[in-house]
Amino acid sequence: MAPGSTSKFVGKSSMTNELASRELLDVVDADDRVIGVKTRGEIHAQGLMHRAAHILVFNTSGELFIQKRSMSKDNDPGLWDSSAAGHVDRGEDYQSCAIRELGEELGLTATASLEILFRLSASPITGMEHCIVYRCIDDGPFELQAEEIDEGAWISASEMDRRVSGDDPTMTRVLQLIWNKFRQDF
Repeated sequence: MAPGSTSKFVGKSSMTNELASRELLDVVDADDRVIGVKTRGEIHAQGLMHRAAHILVFNTSGELFIQKRSMSKDNDPGLWDSSAAGHVDRGEDYQSCAIRELGEELGLTATASLEILFRLSASPITGMEHCIVYRCIDDGPFELQAEEIDEGAWISASEMDRRVSGDDPTMTRVLQLIWNKFRQDF
């Protein structure tokens, strides 16, 4: 995909929301220590803390790839989000999750270029997820997971700044939080 372009994709199959709600995830405390295991559905319904990884994929021109969440998603359907993201499964570590999500959502194998940027503590904005945010560099093309992503686009840093500073309602709150932290730190 060329820098600045947008695309819609169909492709890889995914779990339905019903199956996803039965995924087993680690429940964690405020210090990100595992204190139990529950299904994703139980964790979300009870507002329990858990873990997620977010990945910001930049191209060699410095543009960020963002994805538009599928309208079938149970949280933030149809909103623009980080390049790839997902729950850390029971017993999985953050980096393994990030690698898995890049493969599932974008068709990437980016283990060599995956860099930890920062950690976010669980909060209502993160959906009670402790998050580790990663960066990788890849120019695509990507094979977007059709059941997770409606479309993707490259966006310049200045356009992200403009949209986030304007509290763009078409972007997830967590993407805005991640971008603000990224711009503050880098």
